Amino acid sequence: MRYLLSILVLMCCTITVAAQDLLVEAESFDNPGGWVVDPQFVEQMGSPYLMAHGIGKKVKNASTEVTFEKGGQYHIWVRTMNWAPGEWDAPGRFNLKVGDLAFDKTLGLRSGWGWEYVGKTKIGKKESVALELIDLTGFNGRCDAIYFSTSQKEPPSSPKKLAEWRKTITAEPNAPKEENTYDLVVVGGGLAGCAAAIAGAEQGLKVALIHDRPLLGGNASSEIRVHTLGIYGHFERILKKIDTEHYPNGSAEAELDQVKRDNNVKSYDNIDLFLNWRAYDAKAEDNTIKYVDARQTATGERKRFTAPYFVDSTGDGWIGYWTGAEFSYGRESVDTYGEAWEEHGELWSPKEADNAVMGSSVLWGSKKTETPQQFPKVPWAKPVAKEHEAINGEWYWEFTRNDLNQIDDAEEIRDHMLRAIFGSFSNAKQNPENDNVALEWVSYLVGKRESRRLVGDHIFTFNDAKEGTRFPDAVVIETREVDVHYQTVLTDEKNPDFISKALFYKTPEYYIPYRSLYSKNINNLFMAGRNFSCSHAGLGGPRVMRTTGQMGAAVGFAAALCKKYDVNPRDIYKGYLDEYLDLIEEQKYPKIPESKQ
Repeated sequence: MRYLLSILVLMCCTITVAAQDLLVEAESFDNPGGWVVDPQFVEQMGSPYLMAHGIGKKVKNASTEVTFEKGGQYHIWVRTMNWAPGEWDAPGRFNLKVGDLAFDKTLGLRSGWGWEYVGKTKIGKKESVALELIDLTGFNGRCDAIYFSTSQKEPPSSPKKLAEWRKTITAEPNAPKEENTYDLVVVGGGLAGCAAAIAGAEQGLKVALIHDRPLLGGNASSEIRVHTLGIYGHFERILKKIDTEHYPNGSAEAELDQVKRDNNVKSYDNIDLFLNWRAYDAKAEDNTIKYVDARQTATGERKRFTAPYFVDSTGDGWIGYWTGAEFSYGRESVDTYGEAWEEHGELWSPKEADNAVMGSSVLWGSKKTETPQQFPKVPWAKPVAKEHEAINGEWYWEFTRNDLNQIDDAEEIRDHMLRAIFGSFSNAKQNPENDNVALEWVSYLVGKRESRRLVGDHIFTFNDAKEGTRFPDAVVIETREVDVHYQTVLTDEKNPDFISKALFYKTPEYYIPYRSLYSKNINNLFMAGRNFSCSHAGLGGPRVMRTTGQMGAAVGFAAALCKKYDVNPRDIYKGYLDEYLDLIEEQKYPKIPESKQ
């Protein structure tokens, strides 16, 4: 396991005091027990963390062992938070055990991420000590790190100071020691990223596919369980390797398609798959990306990835954001692209631009049993759920609010949905007809629909879909109607704020141009997925996963031509478009050499 040791020398006048410090990152525990590693919010709170996601049942202890180089009396802090503060017992309470000493200090009580003091204990030189996290509730207690120090000085809490302190105490070098070079680096292992990696690999590229979860598929994965919609376009063969059947959202059948997807991607010898690796930085010089840095979500190991071409399939557009790519967020004014739908007015497109976007969902479900099932009281969930009752959730369990950012406030959004789910289920359990209903599964991952949209040479709009514009560089085809979501509380304040409604606009067959799949100002950056170049309303149709998978395949083939001619993505449109379109057309009846399968 990873634990970080340093000696800090503190100067006080002419007296030098040596303090022994040990920082244990919770996500690196040797045995997480029933706790899960959550890396979704690293950019906001600073680190992955362990979470006791027991959906109302206490989870097994997380445990590890650390060795102290020097003996002494150690003060102990734990970085944690109370994720639903109020006039009730905190839902995420837990205890810490150090060696044989089980501290009676209840943790998880601090509002917002910060350090809670546990107590002190004496530890001998070279002594190996077992640590355990003991869940008390089953309701999402969270632990970021445990800090031991012979000095009774609390670590910093502000994000900026904490990040600097972490680097100091870990003596982390500025750059990763290991550098890996590829023809194409794809960041994000949803359907778009998987398709990009496969298409590039089939054309002979050496591809790195970096993904921050243990399973591929993004929203289609068995961790989130959204079925895939849209058509296959030119890429049926590739997309059938990674898509899903049309099972109900939230169904455990997602696990069958998960096995198919993971095995198919892993079958390519020239795809190096980096699961549980999260990109945390990228650098560009002269508007050209030089590298992407990624960190293993449990061990903290870091790697640098260099390549002539990169694909941003992160959904949130992180690679573009870090390298200075132009992007947009929120709804444009109705006059910006003339995207009005008069019947729905402001719900569809506002008079003034705003920060409203479609929201995030957390899927969940229950099961019928032969015996009565109990569910704990959840007073901390009732302010969100109120009187709403439900025993299952679907896509319309969705949350967004204009004062919340789907990236910066993603943890608050996810936690709001957890309160909605647990509170609504608790309400339903008051009905005798649900006595034999048990909560079966609740995702803890945010299933996002919309956040940053990177800007390309063409911004795909609602009008492009409505009019079925036939672009000379059309590479993605779709027939699915455009739908834009809004929260029903906007039309009736009595409605729960976590339930949405979709406005469907029936369109003809429409097309997405290649020019919407590479960055306008970063020379070697492709984008595929919901962060492609589009307007808010333009995202309404193509955001579904078979469509974004088409985008991924299209950029994978484009990257191969870029390498063949040593050119940038824009040059394919300007000088090699006919060859590119022929290559895509060939995918209907492909001839793939055995060596590239």
